[in-house]
This record gives sequence, structure tokens and C-alpha cells, in this order.
Amino acid sequence: MNLKNALLEEHSRAQCDRIVKYIGDDPAKFASLMCLFFEGEYRVTQRAAWPMSYCVRRHPELVVPYFKPLIDNLYRKNLHDAVIRNTLRLLQNVEIPKKFHGKLMSRCFEYLQSNEDPVAFKAFSISILDNLSHQYPEILAELKLIIEERWPHESAAFKSRGKKILNRKTK
Repeated sequence: MNLKNALLEEHSRAQCDRIVKYIGDDPAKFASLMCLFFEGEYRVTQRAAWPMSYCVRRHPELVVPYFKPLIDNLYRKNLHDAVIRNTLRLLQNVEIPKKFHGKLMSRCFEYLQSNEDPVAFKAFSISILDNLSHQYPEILAELKLIIEERWPHESAAFKSRGKKILNRKTK
């Protein structure tokens, strides 16, 4: 399968599933997808994000070599929302190496406090920060404060995830 052609050919759940099945747990095939994700043209990068997140959901070990570029990518300007959304989606479901915690926490707090970023960025950021708060309980109070401050202005998805945090005990 030519991944670039497959990404450009069709943008659908069925095509995403075909790409994920083709990649399976093969690190070389996943590397090809990641190359397109990081270095492809705008539309290719956007479309590579969806199968990337599903590949990692099925085979979390595939993402291990890509934590640094994924987290660094979150700081780039003019990224398509799909790239950020799918990156955050996959980061909420994997164990992130400690050396990336600080940079990722900072970015997630920025998404939470933004008035412009989409709700998905915020919802996934809440989950990432919740996961990290088990190792860094000191961030829980700040997380709760931001959720409370943002509460009147946010969506049901934000409130659903935020409610779980607000109900947690601060240590």
C-alpha cells in the first residue's frame, strides 16, 4: 500500500481502518506513516493524524520513538486542528516518559486556558493532566481551579471530564 496515495484517495473511517490494518504492529510501516504525519503536505499531515491515533491505540509501543517530535509538534504554529486533536487523543491513552512531562503539562494547561482552542483540545488535555496528576499531585489544585474558572464558558465534553477532576480529593 502506498500510504500517501491511500491518505489522499479517501478520508473516511473505512479508509482509516484499512490503513490501520495495513500498518498493524509493524514499526517500519508506522514510521512511514509518521514521516507523512510530520513532513507531509498539509492535507497529508491532516489525514495521517487519524490512523496514527488508532494505530497507537491498538499498539501503544509504536509511539515510543515519537514522543519528543509529537510533543514538540504541539508547539508549532498553523497546525491543522486534526493534527493536534489526534495527538492529544493518543497521548491521553499512553504512558508518557517522564522527561516529557513538564513540556506536555505546560501545553495542556495552555489549551485549557485558551478561549480560542477547540473543546476537544481541552477535553483531551484534562485527561492527560489527570493522568499526570497521579505522579504530580501538586498540579491537581491548579487543574481544579482552571476547570472551575472555565466552567461557565465550556461545553458538555469539558464539563464531563472536569466533573471527574473536581470530585477527586486533593492530597
